[in-house]
Amino acid sequence: MPSADAIQAEVDRNYAEFVKQLPSLLPQHRDKFALMKDGKILGFYSTAQDAEQAAQTFIQDGIFSIQEVTDVSVNLGFFTHAVPVDTVQP
Repeated sequence: MPSADAIQAEVDRNYAEFVKQLPSLLPQHRDKFALMKDGKILGFYSTAQDAEQAAQTFIQDGIFSIQEVTDVSVNLGFFTHAVPVDTVQP
């Protein structure tokens, strides 16, 4: 299981990259949810739950983050933090 520091580092890296890309993402992906890993966007999904499902399928270590593509600040709760997949309840 990854350490809290490793999880926070992933969240911070993903968020920093997301903020940089946000202006270019808004026109095409507004109101979608970006699944992120290692500072890269892996895909866009219609719901946070769809993004989480994809993460559970494709991200083996379970460390990821999900960001909503919006110009309005939104707190997504645990979706704004990387979490190991085995701790996410359906």
